[in-house]
Amino acid sequence: MNETVLTRRAALMATSGLLLAGCDKLSESPTVQTVLASAEELNLGGQRLVLTSSQPLAREYPASEISRDFKANGTVQPDSDEYRRLMLTEFTDWRLKLDGLVRKPSEWSLDELKAMPSRAQITRHDCVEGWSAIGEWTGVPLSHLLQQAELLPNARYIVFRCADDLIGSHDGSGLYYESIDLIDAHHPQTIMAYAMNGKPLPVPHGAPLRLRVERQLGYKMAKYVMRIQAVDDFSKIGLGRGGFWEDRGYEWYAGI
Repeated sequence: MNETVLTRRAALMATSGLLLAGCDKLSESPTVQTVLASAEELNLGGQRLVLTSSQPLAREYPASEISRDFKANGTVQPDSDEYRRLMLTEFTDWRLKLDGLVRKPSEWSLDELKAMPSRAQITRHDCVEGWSAIGEWTGVPLSHLLQQAELLPNARYIVFRCADDLIGSHDGSGLYYESIDLIDAHHPQTIMAYAMNGKPLPVPHGAPLRLRVERQLGYKMAKYVMRIQAVDDFSKIGLGRGGFWEDRGYEWYAGI
């Protein structure tokens, strides 16, 4: 592990326990923000240099190493009438929307997503809390969906809108959100997963669809995705930091 990653992980681990406990005052501390920002700048620069030059893959594992126990972190079932209704119909009425800065705003059912080109990958999920687990994920590459919708030239980021309300978001919607840039969006291992370990994605792990962006920490991998937006700027979403946990002091780029 290089010095850049160590610096970032040390900063995150120093604050993660208190942040996850809901200590928003700590996340707003100028000192904490300075440490996190400096670590992110170092890590982002180093990772982006590698990504743009060779697009390396995160390590993939044999099926024999799949974890028996894969913790479901954060929300384990969205608490809304709409989501409960979707569960009762086994998500047959669910639709994924992709809009924003695209030429062809699109909408797909779960069956339509499953009929698209797919990728299966066995990867390690690293949580900022310090635990890891290995699982198999199957889904449609995000790049395929973006190609179908035809991104406009001014699109710079991809935002994921979710069904879960963890502890209340700052953008007024009450819903979890996350974002990545176009480099990660087009990475071959970035998929919208609808299956885990060969079975339909379980509700605690984000059914019917979750993001897998394997070169980043687990909090970036949004669950219960309902809508994908292409945007040129995320400064007006939430507190302008690009995600639910980022609004509470975490790094926007959480590369490993």
